[in-house]
Amino acid sequence: MSDKSPLFTVSTYNTAHKNAWNQFILQAKNATFLFHRDFMEYHEDRFEDASLLVFKKEKLIAVLPANKTEDAVISHQGLSYGGLVLSNKAKLEDSLQAFKAILQFLVQEKVEKLQLKVIPRIYHTQPADEMDYLLFLTEATRTRVDVSATIRSRDAIKIQGNRMEGVKKAEKQGLYLETGKDFNLFWNWILIPNLKQRHGAKPVHTLDEIELLAARFPKNITQFNVMQDEKIVAGATIFETDTVAHVQYISANSNKQQLGSLDFLFHQLITSTYQHKEYFDFGISNENQGNNVNQGLQYWKECFGARSISQEFYEVNPANHTKLDSVFI
Repeated sequence: MSDKSPLFTVSTYNTAHKNAWNQFILQAKNATFLFHRDFMEYHEDRFEDASLLVFKKEKLIAVLPANKTEDAVISHQGLSYGGLVLSNKAKLEDSLQAFKAILQFLVQEKVEKLQLKVIPRIYHTQPADEMDYLLFLTEATRTRVDVSATIRSRDAIKIQGNRMEGVKKAEKQGLYLETGKDFNLFWNWILIPNLKQRHGAKPVHTLDEIELLAARFPKNITQFNVMQDEKIVAGATIFETDTVAHVQYISANSNKQQLGSLDFLFHQLITSTYQHKEYFDFGISNENQGNNVNQGLQYWKECFGARSISQEFYEVNPANHTKLDSVFI
């Protein structure tokens, strides 16, 4: 192998890069629609964008969706996951050189910390574990781990009888499902009141924001409302990628046990609506920065056959780019 490294350069994202960025995301092996600029920029007023593009000569080979705080670059506080997004054709050496170029760039910018929310493997369309190895080489510190409850559809574990009892309750009481883009009903009558009452919190997305995103990504964002006598009793918002149907929001009224509304909804989603997806992901049940799990919520998800996958968070010292200098022998 030649000892001459190819020319890698890093550019800070600006609007002139938008089309190239979005075209790259469409063919990357570990990207989802969350990295499309039309998604990332819906809340651009909340974050100082610090996204980076890596070029090999003039060819774009990697991007880093990111925002900046006072002492760190983070990939990405406004997204469910982040990290180095790689071309479908990227080999290990190019991936290493791209990450090295980013770290060198951050040193030049006097950034002391790079924080990453690693993209879970279930979202990869091709093997894309380069970051695991690169984080090891650069002695990254693992700062947090969450667990998500996930079903692999092709060999799904049988749904437990207690959940099927809920389905039978729902069917006897005439519950039915409405699918589409009626987020207003779910947000205002179920989700917002429940979050306020139980957690003193609000949805991450406002109603206007979720409606905007659903209009921009109609194939990826869908609302499912469980109805009884034309009144909403439960619902879920699904974010769909090439490989995963992910539950972004889930909530029901106080009669959910008596009605079996959520059992009815998720039995339908898992066994019919999204059976063709490689994975069905309920998301995390973690609290307290990953240190605790809501046991009841986790158990409910696992009764549908979901089992745990991890999402890891890391912090890298950009100065450790030197540890990538002599990896290949």
